[in-house]
Amino acid sequence: MDKNQQKIGLVALIGIMVSKVVGSGIFNLMKEMGRVASPGAMLIGWLIAFLGMGAFVLVLQHLNEERPDLDSGIFAYAQAGFGDYVGFNSIWAYWISNIIGNAAYGTLFFGTVSFFFPQFGGGENLISVLGASMILWLIHYKLAKGLSSAALLNTVVLIAKIVPILLFIVIIFFGFKQDIFNQDIWGNLKENLVVGSVTDQVKNTMLVTVWAFVGIEGAVVFSGRAKRRSDVGKATLLGFISVSMIYLMVTVLAYGVMSRQELAALPNPAMGYILERFLGKVGASIANAGVMMSVFGAWLSGTMLAQEVAYQAGIQGLFPKLFTKINRHHVPIAALTVTTLIVQCLFFLFVMVNGAYSFFSQLSSAVILIPYLLVVLFQLKEFHQKKGLDNGLKPLVLTISAFVYLMWVFYASGRQFLILDMLTLLPGVGLYIYTRKQAGKVIFKKYEWLILAGVAILFIYGVMNIQAVLGN
Repeated sequence: MDKNQQKIGLVALIGIMVSKVVGSGIFNLMKEMGRVASPGAMLIGWLIAFLGMGAFVLVLQHLNEERPDLDSGIFAYAQAGFGDYVGFNSIWAYWISNIIGNAAYGTLFFGTVSFFFPQFGGGENLISVLGASMILWLIHYKLAKGLSSAALLNTVVLIAKIVPILLFIVIIFFGFKQDIFNQDIWGNLKENLVVGSVTDQVKNTMLVTVWAFVGIEGAVVFSGRAKRRSDVGKATLLGFISVSMIYLMVTVLAYGVMSRQELAALPNPAMGYILERFLGKVGASIANAGVMMSVFGAWLSGTMLAQEVAYQAGIQGLFPKLFTKINRHHVPIAALTVTTLIVQCLFFLFVMVNGAYSFFSQLSSAVILIPYLLVVLFQLKEFHQKKGLDNGLKPLVLTISAFVYLMWVFYASGRQFLILDMLTLLPGVGLYIYTRKQAGKVIFKKYEWLILAGVAILFIYGVMNIQAVLGN
């Protein structure tokens, strides 16, 4: 097969990104917002998220144009700017985040299937694990046959899952009532559930909004496989705009058909129970079918991202050479197989450990911030080396804005997410040491020993405070 046939076009790049970003969470987004914020605070929270993530997206677009030599994903910026060990930590965090997320998708998928077939329980029993395992290896088989066909399937799935979301938006648009939206716009009414000051409410929305955009860098991960380099920046920007509009409409309109208290008390998936109010039981069925399609799409695109970053890490010498092996369809088969095997092991862990899904879903969300922050720090370093304004004021302002936003997210997310980040990095050091020895390279440079010591100290701190996470 011609290798050029495995190149990915603009539409497919947008599909991969949007499919990963718009996962199952959108079906509960209005409930999660209702738990922490009044309508006014919710709007402020989204505004901050749109500006902050928008700045980050534009930083990615700028780097894509200014540094076309770095086409192996967002971790390439960390490696180029801060050395191999920091680059490894970036790709390790990103890879682990996607792997754990994929395991969570399997559990979520059959948790939703149980709406139609109760014997699957909450998606964490043995029958669910067996079913998820079958789908996992079907995804493996499909991806092994070629990335272009898998990207096409992902686009078809994306369209299928967007349909119930658009139906939801249209229905609640006509059911929207301004007086419901305005009845307690700042959460001040004494008879309502206390949600804190407006500042606290806005801070709490960060826990909802930041995770809603995980995967926004999906097109950049596949920059080395894009048909045209310019498609990467276009896909990232267009995907971000599309996702932002969907999120805004879903949450704002929901606050106009139910009170905040009603939204917060809805069962999962919240979108289904809102549709049930307008369409009866068929509405809940439509929403649950949408959840299944959404989870499957995120699962497929998440596997594509995981295999690609592991392959690119192998190319860059950050993962063992094994990960660079490709099959006759030009698919990184070793990276795909290792990723699939780890997800399979996590499936069985979900059966044996109570609350494993909750813990790992938090971990998947938390660690993605590490490579995000390193991208912005790389851009700041680039500006420093070029004396700041050589490329204009706009990119510098965007980079500083993205940095401030990510710092705000770390702060607003709370101590438990910082602890999860700390627990993630050190376990990968064994793989890094093996890779360096395999290549006959010096394992750590002097400054990297200091970084390793810092990572180890933070890991010990995380272990000592793990109860802060498990207790939430």
